Amino acid sequence: MDGVQSEPARWEPPETQVERVYQPVEVRYEDGDWAVGRINAWWRADDGTRWCRLRVLRRGEPQWTVFDPERLVLLPAHLA
Repeated sequence: MDGVQSEPARWEPPETQVERVYQPVEVRYEDGDWAVGRINAWWRADDGTRWCRLRVLRRGEPQWTVFDPERLVLLPAHLA
């Protein structure tokens, strides 16, 4: 996941602190490319940093990354 991954792919926060969600996102890359993905969990570090487990469709396994609203644009989960 070029430009999105901030930590090693195998890093995991404590499971008891993870909030499971289903949140579609648009991933914007530095080169101007973009992809659709989803966040399936949130975690907040002790220092307040917000992390998400992100899976970019057709690009591998979900990975934890720091949430950056400039690169990860939240999309509606459903339409009313």
